Amino acid sequence: MTQTVEIPLWLFMLIVGFAAVTFASHFLFPSVRWFFRRRLERAVARLNQRLERPIEPFKLARRHDMIQRLIHDPQVAQAAADHAAAAGIPENVAYEQVRRYAREIVPGFSAFAYFGLAIRAARLLSNAVYRVRLGHQDEAALRAIDPNATVVFVMNHRSNMDYVLVTYLAAERTALSYAVGEWARVWPLSRLIRAMGAYFIRRRSRNNLYRKVLAAYVRLATRGGSTQAMFPEGGLSLDGAIAAPKLGLLKYIVEGYDPQGRDVVFVPVALNYDRVLEDKILTSAAKDGDRRFRARIGLVALRLLWLWMTGRYHRSGYAGVNFGRPLSLAAFGAGREGDMTKLLGRVLMARISAIVPVLPVPLIAAILQQHGPLSRAAVEHRLAELIAAMPLAQVHMPGENLGYAVDAGLRQLVRRGLVCGGNGQFKPVAERRDLLAFYANSIRHLMPQDGARPGGGDDFSAPAKGNAASAGS
Repeated sequence: MTQTVEIPLWLFMLIVGFAAVTFASHFLFPSVRWFFRRRLERAVARLNQRLERPIEPFKLARRHDMIQRLIHDPQVAQAAADHAAAAGIPENVAYEQVRRYAREIVPGFSAFAYFGLAIRAARLLSNAVYRVRLGHQDEAALRAIDPNATVVFVMNHRSNMDYVLVTYLAAERTALSYAVGEWARVWPLSRLIRAMGAYFIRRRSRNNLYRKVLAAYVRLATRGGSTQAMFPEGGLSLDGAIAAPKLGLLKYIVEGYDPQGRDVVFVPVALNYDRVLEDKILTSAAKDGDRRFRARIGLVALRLLWLWMTGRYHRSGYAGVNFGRPLSLAAFGAGREGDMTKLLGRVLMARISAIVPVLPVPLIAAILQQHGPLSRAAVEHRLAELIAAMPLAQVHMPGENLGYAVDAGLRQLVRRGLVCGGNGQFKPVAERRDLLAFYANSIRHLMPQDGARPGGGDDFSAPAKGNAASAGS
């Protein structure tokens, strides 16, 4: 016992390392975690004082704890048992699948990552790429939402910039948890997105067990009051028009709704752009008839950076965002029979459609596509007629000046090669007509057609006419 034992230096260092890790994990790390946890709780308490909708405890729960809660949810446990019986596998194997799905779905929200990094980055990027305009919003109705209700922002999906733009504009209200698809599961982007509170979903999954786990998470998040943001269309619009809703997440929310618990309030949000950064990728996918494409937003960002470094960068026109009238699920479902999810999806998409921002490029694209070559004066005349024919539309008029709007729109279209000017006439470029249609389609439903009432509204919504306000430079 008292004899000297010689060991190699590398083995001695390895033993010391293991001993240090064991000591730290048992004695130091719990204290350190408790110290930083206390500081975080105080910081979040100060942050909640200035937020319109404070961050709910559900979102601040430890990711490990949330995963365990999801795994042991009674409905998930039953689904795992049913799956094991149907597949002829042991239940512990099915539970391992559940664990893997839960780890994939559950975010790990960080208030520092969201408010310290993401909001600043979103503000900087939004105003660097666009002239951001926050238009119609019923401020009184938004502030009147029950503080205990779960708020779900539902939006049309035009670009991957939608995430950035709405995160920036909602920064003073609350922290949003997005449902994001497979495109975001790329390291290290996935870690940042998860830290911002986003949860990953497999949009094309046919696995019933996976769907049960996802439905359980959405149910827990909704009952826990977590403010969410979702795109009912399920993916980017390939032709520029608003698509019919896909009801998966809406169905989970409706089926998990407890009439005796929190109300769920849906806030319609409509976005539109003078330029969609991925427009060529989307129109190419529409031609090929294949939604399985990769929106190489990183390459687009690198190109914009190169243009900026070489002094040739110009902002991509205007980006408009409108917030619609909230819809309470408790009021909507009271006494209603039939497929409530399908009706809810239709009503929400109608409300979104009715408040889509009408910007210079989509307006002029629609005019040139319909009337062909026009002089600048003729474009301005047609623009005035079209705006007058859409009294309920949320038209953004830069500088409240029709002439300036025409110049801004034509400048964008000519610069991008969608329109060419010569002999005092502006006409569409034949090879780019698909892109011109892409922008015109974003407001096609608002334009008067065969005597129909423009606006695409429904019996539940009547958006107020109002001037757009600036949210950026």
